[in-house]
Amino acid sequence: MLLQPINIVYHKNASITIVLGAMVMLLLFSSCSGKKKELGDAITERDSMAVMDTRGVTTLVSDSGVTRYRINTEEWLVFDRKNPPYWAFEKGVYLEKFDSIFQVEASIKADTAYFFNKEELWKLMGNVHIQNLKGEQFDTELLYWDQRAQRIYSDEFIRIEQPDRIITGHGFESNQQMTVYTIRKPEGIFYVDEETAAADSLQTDTIN
Repeated sequence: MLLQPINIVYHKNASITIVLGAMVMLLLFSSCSGKKKELGDAITERDSMAVMDTRGVTTLVSDSGVTRYRINTEEWLVFDRKNPPYWAFEKGVYLEKFDSIFQVEASIKADTAYFFNKEELWKLMGNVHIQNLKGEQFDTELLYWDQRAQRIYSDEFIRIEQPDRIITGHGFESNQQMTVYTIRKPEGIFYVDEETAAADSLQTDTIN
């Protein structure tokens, strides 16, 4: 029975030791919390870094399980922590769009391109060149492709080369296949066959 008080005293001392240890840990934790905050600020720099950096890419992209696009690019960067997140093709991109039977509906080439995957929106910049299934060619410096709305548009100068004529204007809107399109502010039609006409000014606001 004489050992029992000693055991009780031992447990009390152990309890005191545990409490003191817990207080020390709390003090250490609170003092480290400031340091952890500094680390948090450093980690935010990760937001500006690409989660993926791939070089020399040729890849197929599917939509609802069906292959719809082929992308060729020298460099493909993925920024998943940006707001909004996006893919960057800053060394040029060449893209082909396929129809349901894997036939190329249109091809697009640009010096720089960004794809905002949540919005399903492409922004193509610098020497943007498009060719549709009919062989028509479209050239501009800035073009947007809204995949969700199935719409391609631009507010910049655009040049359209058809088999027999060249059309120029400012502002442009088209379907994804680049087969039905409108020029908002047409400037002129220049015929390829010089014997037909040298130039013809437009009287309408749209060309389809």
